Amino acid sequence: MIVHSAAGSTLEHSNPVLNISVFLAFVAVTLFIVIRASRNNKTAADYYAAGRSFSGPQNGFAIAGDYLSAASFLGICGAIAVNGYDGFLYSIGFLVAWLVALLLVAELMRNTGKFTMADVLSFRLKQRPVRMAAALTTLAVCFFYLLAQMAGAGGLVSLLLGISDKLGQSLIIAVVGVLMIVYVLIGGMKGTTWVQIVKAGLLIAGAVAMTVWVLALNGFSLNTLLESAVAASTTDPKDAILGPGLKYGANPWDFISLALALVLGTAGLPHVLMRFYTVPTAKEARRSVVWAIWLIGIFYLLTLVLGYGAGALVGADTITSAPGGVNSAAPLLALYLGGPVLMGFISAVAFATILAVVAGLTITAAASFAHDIYANVVKKGKNSDGEADPNGEVRVARRTVIVIGVLAILGGIGAQGQNIAFLVALAFAVAASANLPTILYSLFWKRFTTQGAVWSMYGGLAAAVILIVLSPVFSGKPTSFIPGANFAIWPLENPGILSIPLGFFLGWLGSVLDRRTEDRQLAAEMEVRSLTGYGAEKAVEH
Repeated sequence: MIVHSAAGSTLEHSNPVLNISVFLAFVAVTLFIVIRASRNNKTAADYYAAGRSFSGPQNGFAIAGDYLSAASFLGICGAIAVNGYDGFLYSIGFLVAWLVALLLVAELMRNTGKFTMADVLSFRLKQRPVRMAAALTTLAVCFFYLLAQMAGAGGLVSLLLGISDKLGQSLIIAVVGVLMIVYVLIGGMKGTTWVQIVKAGLLIAGAVAMTVWVLALNGFSLNTLLESAVAASTTDPKDAILGPGLKYGANPWDFISLALALVLGTAGLPHVLMRFYTVPTAKEARRSVVWAIWLIGIFYLLTLVLGYGAGALVGADTITSAPGGVNSAAPLLALYLGGPVLMGFISAVAFATILAVVAGLTITAAASFAHDIYANVVKKGKNSDGEADPNGEVRVARRTVIVIGVLAILGGIGAQGQNIAFLVALAFAVAASANLPTILYSLFWKRFTTQGAVWSMYGGLAAAVILIVLSPVFSGKPTSFIPGANFAIWPLENPGILSIPLGFFLGWLGSVLDRRTEDRQLAAEMEVRSLTGYGAEKAVEH
């Protein structure tokens, strides 16, 4: 068994100058890629959907880049290192969730939509109320997801530079936010997609290299690795990290709520669904899904070795006391294995992970506001001359990017110290409560009405957000957003167990009680288009 006996000295061997040099080199390379990719951004389709110019394999890597966020790499590795088996449940939940998205919504959404999730939800319902509700739920999901990524960015770069005070980390989060705004303003979806492709390749390559290294130190025996993790564990008993209950044993309802949010949330994530609009045909959409599943599946299996490896070689106490807390497990493992050079590379990859995901989230939120609220609700699809105005729409989207960036910076500063895998689980809960019921009803239930859609989206969103505010996540604990206050009424840390069924129930109830009938012809057309893709390309062109 191999146990790191001097875990506390790990950070002393870090080289901030080398780390920041690798980090800056990556920023320079990705900025060059974004600027090159932005040269052909001329239309709304170019800015929102990259001109639908990516192949299936390319989009598969980009989907993996979008889906494998900082929560997957930093948060889950830390959760496994500290909580063992219960931390690995995040990996299982995220992986199974992708299968739900694939089987139920991915290709159907692509065949029916144009740029945003609201295009699908409003296809056979009344445009203005449904688009407004869908845009607001999209913005809410993106905001919660951005909190996680920005908090991860602050912790990661703080670890690179050895900064542990709140002010220094806040400044770092601000710098990351400014970089994010620049990437999206310049590159649009095309630049964002190329950053995601590069990031996905580097992330999986880095994870494979570290996994092989950890296994080599343990004689390529998973059993030996687990024995090492048990020996280094600070739990009582030590082997508690190999069994369930370390994190969720006191309240199994919290685990059930988390599981529902993780498994059902992906199918309602707007920034993942938007990726399917960047391919030219339904066939390429299916190919991209196959590539994404292989890449995502392989990565989540690797997190088991990386998490237990960090617990065994670095130690849970060192991880939790480092700048960035549990989110520092993967970089510290890289430092132990390969010194400052490997740590610099892995940290740059982790930063690329954050940058790619926040860029994808930001452009999704901006597209939703500009395309759904501004162009289709405020302007009703036309400018003052009575014509469509895609250029004005893109201008509004660019301004929205700046506003979202500022909000993300402020939220990220407030979320410092939180486990980012946990923060992402809250975003999944909001997505599963507010978006998924309406998506499934729109695609599969002919009697679904505008009233049902609006009740489901607003009701699911309100329930999820209110329960989060009234939970221990927000107050009542030292790690809460407001640690000095205590107004936690809802006992669970994730609202999914109540808010998700409520979203489905409100969609059904609103439709059953709605005396107005929807256009049956549009419903039939949507069904044909979603299942066959017939007419999708024509609709996209217009």
